[in-house]
Amino acid sequence: MNIENEKCVIIVDESLPAGMIANTAAILGITMGMKMPDVVGCDVTDADGNRHRGIIQFPVPILKGNAQTLRQLRGKLFSEEYADLIAADFTDLAQGCRVYHEFIEKMAVCPEKDLSYIGIAICGAKKKINRLTGNMPLLK
Repeated sequence: MNIENEKCVIIVDESLPAGMIANTAAILGITMGMKMPDVVGCDVTDADGNRHRGIIQFPVPILKGNAQTLRQLRGKLFSEEYADLIAADFTDLAQGCRVYHEFIEKMAVCPEKDLSYIGIAICGAKKKINRLTGNMPLLK
């Protein structure tokens, strides 16, 4: 993997309260870190000799979207054109579950059309990511 040609973005529904935005971004970040461990740099040491865990080696912008743009984006990610990208989504169904087993059970009986996406993380080739999200503004 050539780090210079890779990009990750997280898109979150801007209408969510600040706490849910932070929670959504954190969950998606942890998921992507597990799926792409090679983008996390080595541990570093500060001037006092204290060790700090490695972080991702490139910026991860948090972009703002809404329910409609997230659904459209997720639909594109199901297509063959973008099948090589690594994507994770977070839905209102997932947000409402307190234990993972509950999430598994509810997802098994929920058609995709009934899911409401509240956040999506995408990592992969910078050109493809830019094609998908290049016109989306930063969440500030």
